[in-house]
Amino acid sequence: MASRRGARHLAGLILAFGLTAAGAESFPEKQTVTALAPAGPYRVYVSDIAVNHMVDGRLHVVDVDTARYVGVIPTAFAGQSVLSPDRREIYVSTTYYSRLSRGTRTEVIDIWDSTTLTHKGEIVIPDRRAQALNYKGLITVSADSRWLFVQNATPASTVSVVDLRARRLASEIATPGCWLALPVRSAPQRFATLCGDGTIETITIDESGALKSQSRSDPIFDADGDPLFVHAEAINDRLFFVSYLGQVHEVDLSEDKPRLLARWPLVQGADAKKAWRPGGYQLFAVHAASGRLFVAMHPGGAEGSHKNPAAEIWAFDIAARKRVARMPGHNAIALVAVPGTAPRLVALDALKMGLVLIDAGAKPRVISRIDGVAEAATQLELH
Repeated sequence: MASRRGARHLAGLILAFGLTAAGAESFPEKQTVTALAPAGPYRVYVSDIAVNHMVDGRLHVVDVDTARYVGVIPTAFAGQSVLSPDRREIYVSTTYYSRLSRGTRTEVIDIWDSTTLTHKGEIVIPDRRAQALNYKGLITVSADSRWLFVQNATPASTVSVVDLRARRLASEIATPGCWLALPVRSAPQRFATLCGDGTIETITIDESGALKSQSRSDPIFDADGDPLFVHAEAINDRLFFVSYLGQVHEVDLSEDKPRLLARWPLVQGADAKKAWRPGGYQLFAVHAASGRLFVAMHPGGAEGSHKNPAAEIWAFDIAARKRVARMPGHNAIALVAVPGTAPRLVALDALKMGLVLIDAGAKPRVISRIDGVAEAATQLELH
C-alpha cells in the first residue's frame, strides 16, 4: 500500500509540473524595469566601502524624507563617488581586478545616470588612485562640469585631471605632501589641496588640463599640535575646516594664493573643562542660507577620539562665531545640510548605519529615520 501511495504521489507531482510548464509556455513571464520617481532634495547617496567585502562596495540611494530605499550602484574596490554639478551624472573612481581580489588592476571612472541609475560608460585612468575610506575631496568636479579631479597615492600624492567633455585623461599633477582636490567655485580651472606643513596650495590648470601654476599659502594651521580634519565645506570661495581640538579655520580661495580669514573656537568655558571635541568623518556641515555651521561633538575628547560618533550636534552662527544650539547627536559620523531656507540636516548613525532627517531650526526634532542602510558608510551626498 505504501508503494502504491508513493507512486500516486509521484504521478501527481509529475502531472502538476507538466501543467506548470505548459502554463509557462502559454503565459511567459515578462521582465520590466520601473522608472525611478524624480529625485527630490532629500535623496541621499551613501558611500559604503563594505569593509568585510571591499571588492564589492556600494553607493546606496535613499529618499530619506519618506524613509525609502531607492536603489544601489556598485562601486567595486574602495570606490569614491561624486555627482555632477547639474546632478545628472554620478562619477565613481574605482578599481577592478581581473580575478576579483587579485590579477590585473584596472582603474576607471564609471559614469552612471542619476535618473535611471544605469551605467553610461567609463574612462580609464592611471592605476594610482587612492584606495581609501570615502571622504569628500578624493574625487571632485569643477564648477563648470569640465574637469574631474581624482586623488592618487602610490604613496606619492598626485591628482589625475580628467576632461569630462572629451571623456579622457588630461594630465596627472604632482602634489607632494598634500592631500585632497577641492574645487574653487569662481575659478573652475583651479583646485586647492591641504598640505602637511600647515599650508594650503592652489593648483591652476590650462585649457588642455595641464599644470599652469601653483601658489602656496602662508602657514594656516599647526599640523603637529592641532591638525585639521580632511573634510572641508564651502560657501562660494570661502572654505571651512575644523581642527582636532575644535578650532574653525576659514580660508579665502578667491585669489591664487589662499589666505586665512579667521580662526575661532568651537569649545569654551565649562565645555572645555569637559573636553568636548569634534569627531567623525564628514563631521560638519554648512547651511549657507541660515549661516549655520553644524558640528558632531563628543565629551571626554583625547588623543585618538577624533573618529568618535557624536554625543551632540552643535549649531553655530558663522557670522557671530557663536554657538546657538545643541541637539542630540544620533551617533553621527557624517552630516550634510539640505539646501533651503530652513536648516535641515541628514545625519549618518554609526551604530545603526541609519539616516536621520533632522529639523535643525528653533525647535530641533527628528522628521524621519531609516536604519540598516549600509554596512560601513562614512560619506553622504545630497542630490
